[in-house]
Amino acid sequence: MTTLDVTRADQLGQVVATLGPVKELAVDVEADSMHHFRARLCFVQLGTDKDIFLLDTLVPEVSPQALAATFENPAITKFFHAAQGDLQYLAEEGVRVRGLFDTHRAATLLGWPKVGLVDLVKEKLGAALKKEHQQSDFSIRPLPPELREYIADDVRYLCEVGRWVREACVSADILEEVLLDCDRMCDDAAARPDPEKDYNPKLPRQGLSREQYVVAFHVAHALHKKRLEWAAAEDLPMGRMLSNMALGAIATKPPSDLRTMVKLEGVRGSFVRAHGDELMAIIERIQAEVKAGALEAPEEKKDRDPKRKKREEALMDWRKAEAVGRKVTPSAVLSNGLVSELAGAPPATLEGFEKVPYFGPKRLDRYGRTLLALLDPLR
Repeated sequence: MTTLDVTRADQLGQVVATLGPVKELAVDVEADSMHHFRARLCFVQLGTDKDIFLLDTLVPEVSPQALAATFENPAITKFFHAAQGDLQYLAEEGVRVRGLFDTHRAATLLGWPKVGLVDLVKEKLGAALKKEHQQSDFSIRPLPPELREYIADDVRYLCEVGRWVREACVSADILEEVLLDCDRMCDDAAARPDPEKDYNPKLPRQGLSREQYVVAFHVAHALHKKRLEWAAAEDLPMGRMLSNMALGAIATKPPSDLRTMVKLEGVRGSFVRAHGDELMAIIERIQAEVKAGALEAPEEKKDRDPKRKKREEALMDWRKAEAVGRKVTPSAVLSNGLVSELAGAPPATLEGFEKVPYFGPKRLDRYGRTLLALLDPLR
């Protein structure tokens, strides 16, 4: 198997020509999200049974858009492993993927106990993939030889592993369900989440008074905004500046001083030394404003459909029993997304199921009448 480093625009033509006749393609991407505030796409790795191409996307002329037609051709199977983040990076480059087969998602729906690429390669081929470079900085140039080998290995065996996993899906009679899930992943991958606009802290209400919850809500949002500022100034990922665990601990257990702060779960001493005084001022300001009634937390949206929860519970119980009978995972019977969709807007006819995204003809034929009977009393 030959490996080509693609570092010039004129090499892209060779890649496109080589991939023209292929029907299966292994794909992976590498970014520097573990090392910089604004993550960049550093490599796109492509693999066939004969060739590996390492596209250095930090070179402006080496754009994955040159391969947009290949990525968008549903007749070419693209084997990814845990594709969600990769699809988002490609979407930001203007490249959408069709014909996805995600080996991680498929192995998960098969109910396999080990679904990592390292585990699948070892089980199928007896080859050992290295793990120690997973959090390396792939923006380093020139790329060290050991990192080059690592990123090439991510696609070296993926076509063969993908075919093996796909055959297992056929044997388990869940291939259509897997492919529908893969289609959903492709459709959902419009871009990476915006760390500022899409922030929604998970704060427990249990154990907190209403005033404590309001304080926690506003402290969490204020600290998130500040950690973005601090991380941008130091060119660090926001999680390395202040992890979600530490942010949640500070918000729900507001410290009275720096000594208390540094003892909270996940809070590093270096962070407290650098930003502790500013953080304490934020907490004290918010506590005072909440006590004065100047700040409130938004009310939780209440479900206007009182039967939705009952439909969801009925669907979850049914899919669990059906999965046992078919010897598949519950998500292969109905994904969580489908459970939510059917619980929120249960179709009144068999034709209505045809309009449910990612439900598919197989589920309609196998489960349509059963689901109508299950949901009808709960309308």
